[in-house]
Amino acid sequence: MNHPDKTNVGTPDIENVNVTDFDPMPSPEEIHARVPLSEQAARTVMQGREALRNILDRKDPRLFVVVGPCSIHDPAAGLDYARRLKKLSDELNDTLLLVMRVYFEKPRTTTGWKGFINDPDMDDSFNVAKGMELARAFLRDVAELGLPAGTEALDPISPQYLGDLTAWTAIGARTAESQTHREMSSGLSTPVGFKNGTNGDVGIAINAILSASRPHSFLGINGEGKTAIVRTSGNRYGHLVLRGGDGRPNYDTVSVRMAEQALIKARLPANIVVDCSHANSYKDPDLQPLVMSDVINQIRYGNHSLVGTMIESNLVAGNQPIPQNLALLRYGCSVTDACVDWDTTESMLREAANVLRNVLPTRKQ
Repeated sequence: MNHPDKTNVGTPDIENVNVTDFDPMPSPEEIHARVPLSEQAARTVMQGREALRNILDRKDPRLFVVVGPCSIHDPAAGLDYARRLKKLSDELNDTLLLVMRVYFEKPRTTTGWKGFINDPDMDDSFNVAKGMELARAFLRDVAELGLPAGTEALDPISPQYLGDLTAWTAIGARTAESQTHREMSSGLSTPVGFKNGTNGDVGIAINAILSASRPHSFLGINGEGKTAIVRTSGNRYGHLVLRGGDGRPNYDTVSVRMAEQALIKARLPANIVVDCSHANSYKDPDLQPLVMSDVINQIRYGNHSLVGTMIESNLVAGNQPIPQNLALLRYGCSVTDACVDWDTTESMLREAANVLRNVLPTRKQ
């Protein structure tokens, strides 16, 4: 996009050489006005954040579990899942704090569907304004059920649109080393889980936790959508998420102990979450229950650092490619990473609660 003045007609383009358009985007305030935060939703978010902070501070002995679809692509199926999870949460709430995994943005190594916000119609039309509004509406609907939600912060602008509806945030393996995401995390209102690098390097996540705990000043946008200097006070609720790396798991007892020692050496709380998916399950959803079982047994036999787990779960097992005719999509089946089905999810969570019900209270400090 070049706008030469009259004295420079004919000069070659200098900026925006590869940009084709600047499409206007509604401001965060406009999207908030279209999808306002209800009292019930606000109560759910605040209570969820407080419960998570209490778990990380060891005031609440429960284990938190971030569980849900790899990504949201069908809000109707997503709410179907949320209603089932809420019912299970009410049943297991004495032992487990269930947080629904609500991921709208998908990082891509090369190409592929970038998620519900970026392309809600799944046809490369990239109606981001529509996707952002629908994503906010979905988060509101989940919160109004009384179920807290966790999401991955990939785009540093998205939290201005959605941050008041999330209780937990993940920084992924590809972005934990990014200064932009560390700075953003320092201002988030939620506890933040930093995943180890894709090569398995825990040090990347520990450095991110340290960085996010400090104040920062950086460029961002305000509620009006205007560029602003964002100044933060630091987020002291960063914690480590082990997701494996380089095709190898790192949830075993030795890996967890080494992660504990690295956190203690950095003078950070030994708060560790295990992602049962990704490299920890070799991207085979059928192995997620085995990972979960191993984590539960580590807690059962005395581990005090494991405070949470993550599970990729959907109504239907496996995953599916995105067909040209979207009517052919299977209801409740992931279009990104393969997931365990609902029956397996129920079994995993009930088994964890049964094993830990009399164990977790002894961890309270």
